[in-house]
Amino acid sequence: MAFLEVHNIFKAFGKTEVLKGIDFSMEKGEVLVIIGSSGSGKTTLLRCLNFLETPDSGIITVNGEPLFDSNEPTYSDREKREKRLHFGLVFQQFNLFPQYTVLKNVSLAPELREFSGKKLSRAEKKSASERINSHSMELLTKVGLAEKADSYPCRLSGGQQQRVAIARALAMSPDILCFDEPTSALDPELTGEVLKVIRGLKDSDRTMIVVTHEMNFARGVADKVIFMADGVIEEYGTPDEVFGAPKSNKTKAFLEKAD
Repeated sequence: MAFLEVHNIFKAFGKTEVLKGIDFSMEKGEVLVIIGSSGSGKTTLLRCLNFLETPDSGIITVNGEPLFDSNEPTYSDREKREKRLHFGLVFQQFNLFPQYTVLKNVSLAPELREFSGKKLSRAEKKSASERINSHSMELLTKVGLAEKADSYPCRLSGGQQQRVAIARALAMSPDILCFDEPTSALDPELTGEVLKVIRGLKDSDRTMIVVTHEMNFARGVADKVIFMADGVIEEYGTPDEVFGAPKSNKTKAFLEKAD
């Protein structure tokens, strides 16, 4: 059984069908890159996986656990929040909290999860906070920003802010880390530092889904590539298959424009 299985996902907004039967699977530790033109459904697919949108139909399973099945009753908000924890999502825009330091941006969600609904003593809260802050500092070190822990987002470059956003997503220990065009809001000179962090995560065998327009990066980091067009998976294969010998005319046309 594959680590992630996505079966027959449909999603429409009003009369506009955005996803028209998406099927794919991936193994633990794999990096799946999704490419395609704007409007092809890439972001909507990520949002469905992260339960920011609810598919109209289909099935999503992670590590043998059914997370979504359109044949089941409607999920409550609490159930959606719990299921969302299997995925982490790094957005195009950084979405950091400007009123909090870098360290607090990373540690906030784990603290909320740790303390919510629990009656802890002062000593227990202190111990938990120290543990969470220590882990958050480890993540900031991993993305090369330990020295910025006490800084505020307004003092960071766009590339630094996106690296903080990656550390924040990692702080919740998701099974699968998703990136939605992580460099699209960055100047070209800042793109490299973010892509370097993502390559480093691949080296640590993290399971990732990356939506990107950086074709050279996609070819170098992906284990498998999906090309989406008009709400369907037009082509799927290894980087050599999709980039080197595409079968679909739509894929060929897209790649020629992307070069």
